[in-house]
Amino acid sequence: MHDSDDIPAVALGWHRAGRGAALATVVETWGSAPRPVGAQLAVDGQGAMEGSVSGGCVEGAVVAEAIEAIADGRPRLLTYGVSDGDAFSVGLACGGTIRVLVDPVGGALEPALLEDLVAARAAHRPVAMVSALEGPERRLAPPEEFPDRFTRDASGVEEGRLIAVHNPPLRLVVVGAVHVAQALVPMARQLGYAPVIVDPRPGFASADRFTGETLVDDWPDEALEALGIDARTAVVTLTHDPKLDDPALRVALTSRAFYVGALGSRRTHAQRMERLADLGPALDRLDAPVGLDIGARSPAEIALSVLAAMTLTLRGPKFAPRTPEETR
Repeated sequence: MHDSDDIPAVALGWHRAGRGAALATVVETWGSAPRPVGAQLAVDGQGAMEGSVSGGCVEGAVVAEAIEAIADGRPRLLTYGVSDGDAFSVGLACGGTIRVLVDPVGGALEPALLEDLVAARAAHRPVAMVSALEGPERRLAPPEEFPDRFTRDASGVEEGRLIAVHNPPLRLVVVGAVHVAQALVPMARQLGYAPVIVDPRPGFASADRFTGETLVDDWPDEALEALGIDARTAVVTLTHDPKLDDPALRVALTSRAFYVGALGSRRTHAQRMERLADLGPALDRLDAPVGLDIGARSPAEIALSVLAAMTLTLRGPKFAPRTPEETR
């Protein structure tokens, strides 16, 4: 998912209310396009809109095409692109090029199919909308059909079809409701993560210190097992206490978590590696001392370094977990 708002649900709501609706999706980009493939815009029959396909550059033109699509029920495949010199007068100030597929609900896009998409998103169930760029095919596909795209959150075009990936939110499990966590959790939420804070110690994981957040007071390994750590989950341990961090790391490092990090000095980490030596190659996945080496000192700076390392692991060139040496 690319937006915090549920754009498909907005389009479905407008259609059900009799306002007419179309769903516009970025299909391809070249150059400095401001929105990624898969970004969406909902438009109603009067030109109201929600979401974005270009950050404001060509929304007006897309809205006009969407209104026509709602009227005649036919999809549109639109292309917008300019040279840098003409950018401001024509539309894309960044100088990039984008293609946008506009599907009218009740026309090219069947309401029942949109309902299924909205239901899957509401249930946090990963699904892809497969749309032929030239032709009537519109269907939902499971992650098994496009496993690499789901792992990378990578919508794109294959064999003349747009594969629009709709993944559930990323999760961040923080073991240790300490001062670094108080900076890390709100930053992570801004980046689209659904945070979970695990700490069995009374007084640490309290609602007063983490207002509105999900708090778990179970022992860390039990909590991680219950949460079910998958490939869209990052785990970070912050307690400095081997009794809490080590059990969590044993679960996380043998799971499908895309990132596992542990706070502590290099000396602390060396001792940790000795205690966990029986995990063998799984230890290569551990980023410790946690985060990119940016000289972080304050809790907020440490949180920034952790999120930078998580982002590099998730979005970097290899789109795969890295060893500590590779993330530095």
